[in-house]
Amino acid sequence: MQLPIRIAPSLLASDFTNLKSELARAEAAGADWHHVDVMDGHFVPNLSIGPPVVQSIKKVAGIPLDVHLMIENPGEWADIYAKAGADILSFHYEAATDNFEATLKQFKNTGCKTGVAVNPPCGVDALRPHLDEIDMVLVMSVHAGFGGQSFMPEVLPKVQQLRAWGYDGDIQIDGGISDKTIGQCTAAGANVFVAGTYLYGADSMPDALKELHNKVEYNDGISHS
Repeated sequence: MQLPIRIAPSLLASDFTNLKSELARAEAAGADWHHVDVMDGHFVPNLSIGPPVVQSIKKVAGIPLDVHLMIENPGEWADIYAKAGADILSFHYEAATDNFEATLKQFKNTGCKTGVAVNPPCGVDALRPHLDEIDMVLVMSVHAGFGGQSFMPEVLPKVQQLRAWGYDGDIQIDGGISDKTIGQCTAAGANVFVAGTYLYGADSMPDALKELHNKVEYNDGISHS
């Protein structure tokens, strides 16, 4: 198994008054994906953007849109966000515990790469029977809904468990990613990283992104490409 290390700057930390230039800045720095957080004020106590903004972002983006839905009833929105331009589309297991299999099928049917996210208190055991249908597991290393939180290393055993089960899809970590935390995440088996404040708040985004790659600690399951 060889998975590339991917860095996805979080637009939540960008300057929303200059979104087009912020997208271009991330791409020029060497970002792999744009991470787009969608929050509904119900599943998480915050609001962000909706389908029209995702659609506008898609028109000017030169790299894939990694859309993270932190919303209730995610299955009802799968097609809408797929049509808006998502390339990778993730929903929270906790938002679909009553109808997880049906929700997963709705997301798979969109044609987008499908991710399933879990908040820090949520384990990954329930995902195990479905891992062959999940393109990416998003392990939240902060509580979903707000940027700028501190990294929670106690979530890393979930990453190790997924790899121990033989999961060979992407494992994304979102929350508190910096040059101080990315090494332990890659050592655990993660290969995709959402970084908001660390990148968009840096004096030089190219230098900050390069430093993330420099601090990767490779294990047998991951190669940098």
